[in-house]
Amino acid sequence: MNSPLVFSIPLLFSSLVWSGYLEYDQDVLIPHDWTRVGRVGPTEELELTFALKQQNVHLLEETLRLVSDPDSAQYGKHLSLEEVASLLRPSELTQKVVRHWLQSHGITNCLTVRTQDFLQCTVTAEVAETLLPGSRFYRYVRDGQSFVRSSAPYSVHDDVHQHLDFVGGLHRLPPKGQDLDKKPQPSKAGLHLGVTPAILRARYNLTATDVGSTQNNSQAVAQFLEQYYHPADLAEFMNMFGGSFKHLSQVYRVVGTQGGGKAGLEASLDVEYIMSTGANISTWVFTNPGRHESQEPFLQWMVLLSNMSDLPWVHTISYGDDEDSLSTAYMMRINTEFMKAGVRGISLLFASGDSGAGCKHLGKEQNTFRPSFPASSPYVTTVGGTSFKNPFKVTYEVSDYISGGGFSNVFKMPDYQASAVEGYLKTVAATLPPQSYFNTSGRAYPDMAALSDNYWVVTNRVPVPWVSGTSASTPVVGGMLSLINGQRLLKGLPVLGFLNPRLYKLKGQALFDVTEGCHLSCLDETVQGKGFCAAPSWDPVTGWGTPNYPALLAALLAE
Repeated sequence: MNSPLVFSIPLLFSSLVWSGYLEYDQDVLIPHDWTRVGRVGPTEELELTFALKQQNVHLLEETLRLVSDPDSAQYGKHLSLEEVASLLRPSELTQKVVRHWLQSHGITNCLTVRTQDFLQCTVTAEVAETLLPGSRFYRYVRDGQSFVRSSAPYSVHDDVHQHLDFVGGLHRLPPKGQDLDKKPQPSKAGLHLGVTPAILRARYNLTATDVGSTQNNSQAVAQFLEQYYHPADLAEFMNMFGGSFKHLSQVYRVVGTQGGGKAGLEASLDVEYIMSTGANISTWVFTNPGRHESQEPFLQWMVLLSNMSDLPWVHTISYGDDEDSLSTAYMMRINTEFMKAGVRGISLLFASGDSGAGCKHLGKEQNTFRPSFPASSPYVTTVGGTSFKNPFKVTYEVSDYISGGGFSNVFKMPDYQASAVEGYLKTVAATLPPQSYFNTSGRAYPDMAALSDNYWVVTNRVPVPWVSGTSASTPVVGGMLSLINGQRLLKGLPVLGFLNPRLYKLKGQALFDVTEGCHLSCLDETVQGKGFCAAPSWDPVTGWGTPNYPALLAALLAE
């Protein structure tokens, strides 16, 4: 039902005459921690992903606005995958031109998806370099990972350019995974020694009865950086920390290939905390879905979403890259993929990152903050991080200095958040960083937050303390949204889908406002390492704050 659709391009078309080339606006940034080990052979097989231009993207955006706005008569009237396909499917001309182009180079081994807006084709390096002039494929290695990428920009015939958003599998190398902080702290008798499911439930007011109870509800985490969870770790974690609430100790479904070897701390953290917060809810793991070293795992996950009619309602993803390392064409198309998920009722939650406001050096002692994508996408819910004011007690929360946040340099501020962000900028105008450091008209993030500091995780059968990062806060929020979806389904209501328009209309109702603390940024004389600071209501460090679960449940159960 959800398998890829296979086609062979017919050999009936007459040859086309191509008149010129257009180079893609894709910067080729090979991170310094990858080592180039040599040119690939001409017969080496690559897998390239062709993102065909879609129709009616403006209608998709308007549909997403209507089904996500609680004041709209269309609220909650989500579309099926088939309806999304009918809306966005590339035109017959686009499909014909792209297939002619591929066929003229002898490329027939391709997969498509139900929405027909992606083609994934197996080609040799020699054919790829002819198809995409300028490209030259090399193998790169890092930490035992091997990827094949082109080190130079590619171009396509200008007749084809207007029918493609980009070609994937050439340039993007996975970013280095966030090294999750491990901060040892002195112990104090009688006080808690780190965040566990029980501590989270105490802080966010979840009771033992706040667990899943409906069959048609599910949630997912997605992993891309050679990260794997071990079923034995999950079972041990639940044995140690899940005794006070009903829970599941096994993942329902793994999509992709679980590698061997050691479990990853990141993967263990994600699975253990979405399943202990969204307890007793069927959970999927999307893990390294790329089947080939020339595939881009994040893009491959997005393609999978376009080909699966039955998906979990909540997905949490701890993955990001600097906005300025990605082409605008790529990010715009990924945004369309996020909108496709949103109109289907799927909630996508992304970690805001662990670099505060970030920093980019422009030279001559000039710096600017550095936003992260997909955290900066207007079409996802971005989750920042907090710490307890007293790290050994369940107290109120303050900003975690690593919590990613700021303003996009690419995407304009969406209407749903304009009032909240303008309020923040006016309230703290006297203490803001200089405006040369950030774009006041850009999409601002995060949208909300949760504890991101000093977690216990079981990985490789060992309990590991003091694990920190927004990779922790994101599955915690995701689990709570899954619980709320379950209650909505029991009442016959639609799932939450894209949360942000409704979240911003709550204006902080049902969340614990975080008003203390700043996050890190550029270490220079002007800002001296300080980015933005928390403030009453929304702020670009913790968003609207952290969930007060019973109040949030009540607010989001209202029809």
